[in-house]
Amino acid sequence: MTAPPPYGTSVPGNRWDLAPTGSPRRSVSVVVTHYEQQAQLDRTLAALRRQTRLPDEVVVADDGSSRAPDVPPGVRLVRQADEGFRAAAARNLGVAATSGEVLVLLDADTCPEPAFLERMAALPEALPEALVVGRRRHADLSGTSPGDIVEAVGPTQELPEPEWLRTAYAATRDLLDADATSHRFVISAVLACSRWWYDEVGGFDESFRSYGGEDWELAHRSWLAGGLLAHRPDAVAWHDGPDAATRRRDPDSRLAETVAVADRTCAPGTTWRGLGRGPADLVVTLQPELGPTEALVTLDSLLAALPRAAVRLGGQHRALVGADPRVLRLEDDLPASARLHLVVRRGLVGDRAAWTSALEGLDGTVASREVAAGSAEVQDLRLLRRAARWHRADLAPGGPPLATALRAWTRDVTLESWLGGWAGG
Repeated sequence: MTAPPPYGTSVPGNRWDLAPTGSPRRSVSVVVTHYEQQAQLDRTLAALRRQTRLPDEVVVADDGSSRAPDVPPGVRLVRQADEGFRAAAARNLGVAATSGEVLVLLDADTCPEPAFLERMAALPEALPEALVVGRRRHADLSGTSPGDIVEAVGPTQELPEPEWLRTAYAATRDLLDADATSHRFVISAVLACSRWWYDEVGGFDESFRSYGGEDWELAHRSWLAGGLLAHRPDAVAWHDGPDAATRRRDPDSRLAETVAVADRTCAPGTTWRGLGRGPADLVVTLQPELGPTEALVTLDSLLAALPRAAVRLGGQHRALVGADPRVLRLEDDLPASARLHLVVRRGLVGDRAAWTSALEGLDGTVASREVAAGSAEVQDLRLLRRAARWHRADLAPGGPPLATALRAWTRDVTLESWLGGWAGG
């Protein structure tokens, strides 16, 4: 993350509700992803012409339809070859063709109500790190024409809205209380962010080549980078047809989507629970001053409790530990995929509960806390990344020391006694 924010400001934690009002308006580009949906595309493009805030440009990104879709004058069309379901690549292609400062993403079968753009663009104009998801409602829109008013027709033909998603938005106060698992509540069919932030986090992962998952992965990456998540329930777009969860899907396709997300995220709820795949949520840095026995006992204790952690070690410690895929070089930067960082300054031992408790003191509002009387420090990397981006220390405040059951290593704890179990665990 190197590009400075081009405008706007940031807020503590995920407090998007503190966004300043009256921010200057930015140019808005809409990207509509399409595949063999001419009638639905016509309806969506007509709805964009009825917005209370008209877009500065509209780009249709076609994912290899057998015939190029018809678009009206003033709408730009970009296309890619039909090589399977490549919505992620199509969106990136569409975004690359835009010049606006704020991006709004729609699918061709998702028709916006008149105030949709105005409401979706407001937060990214004030908070350029914000990723905003609108409300997608479902209706049977077959038989309607581009001239029909979707906000009038939709409620008369409404289909069930995903209850799990409605519950999640209510429980998080429209993502105001978002956490590391909230990427699951982001939908790319009704999404907005600044163009700067889209480029900063790298856009969609084009290795997704089947239905679903690419929006969760993008939202997860945005969160780790220090981005904000927000839900605008008043920004409504109507999807033509039922939610995908209610439709029969090929089990192999569903499995491929789940595996792809698990391999690319580190948050509970989507990443692996036991397999050693996917990025590490926690990276531990062991200070080179720790002696050989102190380092080995500390690392064995920690990794027994937190086996999915990665550890950064200096050359002498790496030689002690030997070949272990979880070992990183101390001189390398912290991985961008990590959310938490534990700096161990002196030897520590403890069981799983003790080590886990050392990580639970960060609630998304403080960026660092001392652990075990200063023997370690736990850091929230996403807040630190945001503070560094804005050069604002107030965005990464420290918290009070954290009490845990971790015990300081002493010379009485030899490696033999630790491994044998008579030194305590």
